[in-house]
Amino acid sequence: MNRRNTLRFLLWTGALMLASTMVPSAMAQCGLPTKPVKPAVWHPRYGGAHQTLVRAAVDDDDEQEPSIVGMWHVIFTAQTMNGEPFSGVIDNSIVVWHSDGTEIMNSSRPAQDGNFCLGVWTRAGKLKYHVNHIPWQGNDPSNAPGGIGNPQGGAQLIEKVTLSTDGNSYVGTFTLDAYDTTGHVTVSFVGVLTAKRITPHTPFTDLL
Repeated sequence: MNRRNTLRFLLWTGALMLASTMVPSAMAQCGLPTKPVKPAVWHPRYGGAHQTLVRAAVDDDDEQEPSIVGMWHVIFTAQTMNGEPFSGVIDNSIVVWHSDGTEIMNSSRPAQDGNFCLGVWTRAGKLKYHVNHIPWQGNDPSNAPGGIGNPQGGAQLIEKVTLSTDGNSYVGTFTLDAYDTTGHVTVSFVGVLTAKRITPHTPFTDLL
């Protein structure tokens, strides 16, 4: 290799090495978000390798609105029973909405009656949510006075709620249909609900 070719080779090699040191720096700046990435949870789908990304949902950057996720004190007040006028609180509950679209309720009914029940929720619009809540209906002590009793069936609670703009309360409507073990409706309620967010500083007396 003559001197001219050797010089060209050295210049080309030097340029290549310089470019290789600059590329990672440039790539590190391309496509970065302008604000920190929010935490997320990966949920694998059963029976497949695909995974779904679910936001932690403390808030929602896309909608610029508060989140329903958290713990709530919820009062259910019926306005009709079996289609007839009725007025009364039928449940005083602690409810937790999870970021994966599930929900759990600790009802104020006796534990042997079945005071924990589960639901699923979805967004229905800006600050609006739809809940499908399906509890088992507990047990009938009348057919076993000395024990828990036989199962009575189940129920379906449908809620349509609207979250406040500050994210600390929500209101809505509900329908509750209770079923016997054959699937026939035994009682039906329609009413309204109100909820207040429970925080790490909420005293128990606020729930009374």
